[in-house]
Amino acid sequence: MNKNSWTLFFVVALSAQLIGIMAKNEMLQLVSKPLIVLSLAGYFITITKGTSTVFRLWITLALFFSLLGDVLLMFQQKNEIFFLLGLAAFLLAQICYILFFNLARIREGISGRWWLLLIVLVYYSLLISLLKPYLASMKYPVIVYAVVVNFMFMLAMHLYFLPDKRAGLLIMLGGTCFIISDSLLA
Repeated sequence: MNKNSWTLFFVVALSAQLIGIMAKNEMLQLVSKPLIVLSLAGYFITITKGTSTVFRLWITLALFFSLLGDVLLMFQQKNEIFFLLGLAAFLLAQICYILFFNLARIREGISGRWWLLLIVLVYYSLLISLLKPYLASMKYPVIVYAVVVNFMFMLAMHLYFLPDKRAGLLIMLGGTCFIISDSLLA
């Protein structure tokens, strides 16, 4: 498939998911949800043919673990273990993004910026202080996951300083959307 076909696949899968949510059609949601990340993975693999295999590998693995996390979380109401396994899959996805972002940062010679770490530490502290009273037995898994996601966010912010300003901005915005989404879900 070419990138236009993958884009169409994404639009159809996302539309089906939204229709499934609005219509409260659980079967449509179960079928369409994994197709969203699958379409993104297909698009990514298609448009990155011929690029560095190390960089491509980390993003492909991140997308795979995101797909796995989505599928596992679909069954969390049947057993709490599916939530923990889904969280673990998303944790592995975040680690893959961290490895990719850090390799890109090193490759482009972007030095560490302490003030970005400060922003992330303040945000993390506020988030955990708000969530802690409600976490009960999930306290430690959520704290570990939040540390990893915030580290990914810090590295995404570092990539704002890429020579390719558009790519840097898109990576930083993607990291920002991810941290906002996870925070709202938490």
